[in-house]
Amino acid sequence: MSPRSALCSLAFLVLGVQAAASAEAPDRPLPFGAPSIPLEPAQDRSADMVSGLHRFFDSWTEKTAEQRGGQWKRDLSSVEAHRRSVEPQRQALRQMLGAIDPLPERPDVQLLASPDVSALVAHSAVGEAHAVRWTAFDGVSGEGLLLVPKVTPVRARVVLVPDADQLPESLAGLDDRLPRHQQVGRRLVASGCEVLIITLLSRESVHSGVSEIARTDQSHREWAWRPLFEAGRSLIGVEVRKVEAGLAWFRQRPGSAPKIGVVGYGEGGLIALHTAALHPELDAAWVSGYFKERESLWSEPIDRNVHGLLRTFGDAELATLALPTRLIIEPSAGPAWATPTAPIAGRRRSAAPGTITPIAPTATAQEFARALSLLTTSQGAVLPGLELAVVNGRSTGDFGDSDALARFLVALGIESEAGSEAPWQEVHLPDADARQQRQVSELLAHADYLERRSEQERTRLNRRPDGTTISAWHAASDPLRQRFWDEHVGRLPDPSLPPNPRSRFFGRGRGYAMWEVTLDVWPGVFAWGTLLVPDGILPGERRPVVVCQHGLEGTPAIALEDDVTTRDWRVYRAFPRTLAERGFICWVPHNPYRGATEFRQLQRRANPIGLTLFSVIVGQHQQHLNWLTSLPFVDPERIGFYGISYGGLSALRLPALLPQYAVSVCSGAFNTWSWKIMSRDFKGSYVFTHEYEQFSFNLAPTFGNAELAALIAPRPFMVERGHQDPVSIDEKVAQEYAKVARLYSDLGIPERTEIEYFIGPHEIHGVGTVDFLHRHLRWPEPAATRSP
Repeated sequence: MSPRSALCSLAFLVLGVQAAASAEAPDRPLPFGAPSIPLEPAQDRSADMVSGLHRFFDSWTEKTAEQRGGQWKRDLSSVEAHRRSVEPQRQALRQMLGAIDPLPERPDVQLLASPDVSALVAHSAVGEAHAVRWTAFDGVSGEGLLLVPKVTPVRARVVLVPDADQLPESLAGLDDRLPRHQQVGRRLVASGCEVLIITLLSRESVHSGVSEIARTDQSHREWAWRPLFEAGRSLIGVEVRKVEAGLAWFRQRPGSAPKIGVVGYGEGGLIALHTAALHPELDAAWVSGYFKERESLWSEPIDRNVHGLLRTFGDAELATLALPTRLIIEPSAGPAWATPTAPIAGRRRSAAPGTITPIAPTATAQEFARALSLLTTSQGAVLPGLELAVVNGRSTGDFGDSDALARFLVALGIESEAGSEAPWQEVHLPDADARQQRQVSELLAHADYLERRSEQERTRLNRRPDGTTISAWHAASDPLRQRFWDEHVGRLPDPSLPPNPRSRFFGRGRGYAMWEVTLDVWPGVFAWGTLLVPDGILPGERRPVVVCQHGLEGTPAIALEDDVTTRDWRVYRAFPRTLAERGFICWVPHNPYRGATEFRQLQRRANPIGLTLFSVIVGQHQQHLNWLTSLPFVDPERIGFYGISYGGLSALRLPALLPQYAVSVCSGAFNTWSWKIMSRDFKGSYVFTHEYEQFSFNLAPTFGNAELAALIAPRPFMVERGHQDPVSIDEKVAQEYAKVARLYSDLGIPERTEIEYFIGPHEIHGVGTVDFLHRHLRWPEPAATRSP
């Protein structure tokens, strides 16, 4: 009988599991005296695990904030000494943001005009407004308005950054969307400033999606963030880069060199704060509607996500980087917004949840006080540079409704606001939607370019010398393994608790017994799975183990389902049962990717502190291995891994980091990863789906599936691929696997890797993979299945 026939025959065998279980003692201990205490039943251990992990990441976030000071070695002897002492943090911030694409050598601003439309948008007694664009980097431009005062010489130059849902025209006072005190561009040009007002990607979803595949409800910001993040760019970083290009143009303008500043409100306040942190040479910066504690960053829109930010920075720390720039913090409430929005006809629901809530003045004041404390010497003196704007009793708490503008002008060498009420004349507004579409399209085109380039970068990073031996490959691959763990997965300490196994016998299959088991990992975090132990193990005998990993929204019970009428059986084919019937010990663990948004938000909580969902999964599997290798009937040298879908992704990431896994089989997951996660041409790409937790900062140019398989080498590795599996296409799987086959061939061990294609969808096939496990875990096939 073939392995496939043996697997399928499960459907037609009446095992009488419940009857057999009733004949067994309900508290039957683990075999051969393996220690454990009784496990109480639970309603939903998966949900309990996810809830505990939310608390775990909350606790880790608090601990990270408490330890943040250890990342800094401030010299508070002078402002200039402080500036030099925090330069390492400033450079680290730039890398975190991915604000790294080279600016043009000669920055330029171009007037946007055509034979029918003038670049002059409006004029008044105090200045002119022009539609402009400027080159930022690699085919990406900034676009907005240039307000030019009529006074000469220009008294100062300012980059003004609106909120994401504000138009440059509104801040210039060219429309009536904003009250006059918020028309900060109009007020600045009236005071003699040349003002460049930038357009940010908006929170609308008009241009999010591809008509031939799917339109989505993601904001423009999330739609661009997803592929850029995978390529090592945050949306904050690329928008900061647009501002930096504008500042560079200001600096090389002919004539006198007036002072330069940056202003931002809401999302623009975020951009202004980060720009000021990177450019302490600015004369002034004004941040409004953004400044507060940032430990709840995980709950904000996903386009604000910066991997590892909170390890080193909160808003207070960012503010201290700006010195000696005079940084004015205005305690305004800022915008309010939440996603997902109400369903939009014809659009796929895939947006990540996120909320922007109004900021209480006390919250801004508290974070400002914390910033001052970071700049306070042991003698009680505070380094100058940070200012908190004063809001009078009649203020609405809006942008521009305080003394922030007056303070900002003074920092730019302008004694007071001119206060002109000169109206704009002959106003013709640019097409804001067309401008927004250009801005979205340019960033997506840049992401496409980064995806195409990523394979070359991965090859360069993971290059191995010709003639590499197995021993040399061990040495060469270990630094890459540590980098993948530290920078991409996020390393937690090893499990801090002993496993303390708790077990509950709950049934028998054909020739094996089953126990549900939980293990302690860290305080509040546990691991859980089902252990299948074949009959007939002799005292002192040690058998190989196959760790059988379920996919998305799975549980151990789903992987064990033996009712052939169910979808779960059609996907999993009860493959742990088949392997146990063949004499393998099987451990069917639960990975916490179940619960839709509830588990996906774990990734959101983890990312700002430099961790991921897999940070915890790795720790749980460390404990699985600690416990399995302690069992008297397990051979610790023969533990294999076989996972499908999300479990197939686990079959790449976990054995790459944990060498105790002696063999790995990846089913229904192997892919050209950068293409899978960044492409807008493939309907199965994650840019279109609700699986926002899949995106990992800077993974595309560093590690793809082939590179992870290389970290598994020289241990045996196999891919199982159904021709009709929609997670990829055969051509992309074959392209990626060719690199794996070449590595194993170069190492002189081509027999240790295989790929099996079969006619079928996203499912366990269980033919070549079962043979592969028998061979490489050195366990003979049952006599009934051997060829004559």
